[in-house]
Amino acid sequence: MPFTAFISDLHLTPQRAGITDTFFEFLHGPARQAQALYILGDLFEYWAGDDDLSDPLNARVAAGLRDLGKAGVPVYFMHGNRDFLLFGRFARATGVQLLEDSAIVDLYGVPTILLHGDTLCTDDARYQAYRRRVHNRWVQRLFMLQPLWLRRAWFERGRLKSERTKQDKPREIMDVTPSAVEQTFRESGCVRMIHGHTHRPACHVVVVDGTSRERWVLADWYHRGQYLRVGPEGCTRVDLA
Repeated sequence: MPFTAFISDLHLTPQRAGITDTFFEFLHGPARQAQALYILGDLFEYWAGDDDLSDPLNARVAAGLRDLGKAGVPVYFMHGNRDFLLFGRFARATGVQLLEDSAIVDLYGVPTILLHGDTLCTDDARYQAYRRRVHNRWVQRLFMLQPLWLRRAWFERGRLKSERTKQDKPREIMDVTPSAVEQTFRESGCVRMIHGHTHRPACHVVVVDGTSRERWVLADWYHRGQYLRVGPEGCTRVDLA
């Protein structure tokens, strides 16, 4: 049966070599059978800019995605909160097609809205303010004027600060806001939503205006790999060894 594969929140880094190996096994295995692969953000632990493509891990990932595309599987990429500085040079080097957050696709007759997921977490006002700042194109351009080593150091500090901040936040504030989910469904007209970001894989049934809709949350890859297989028969989670 035909299917499309979805992944997000891999957070690839040299410090987690096992997950990196799982990713490449996925690219050379199940992904080759898919009609398309969608990466919905946070492929890397952080992305300091497209001038970081020469980093050994980054270059290896870029080559793997390029090979998958050459094998006939189109790859689509949506920015996450860790890789918002990934732009055209990466797309040209890998052959991936960059998507806006959000994007609507027809998956085997089912209108589906795709998001990274952080825009749904509207109760976290501090994070939303941060997101608006770092997604501002002028801020990004000014940031990219800094040397690469300084940008890497900024991301490292930010990553550590984020981990400390999460410990002090209520769990519910880091999850999606139900009203934001309902509004997104209503505005998009879709009956299915797929997103990542929250690291809380599940399938939620949401009733909006009397219609039942599905919200599929992708798994993070901190402990094991997993992709969402979407076909004419519906959605199935597939664990990777």
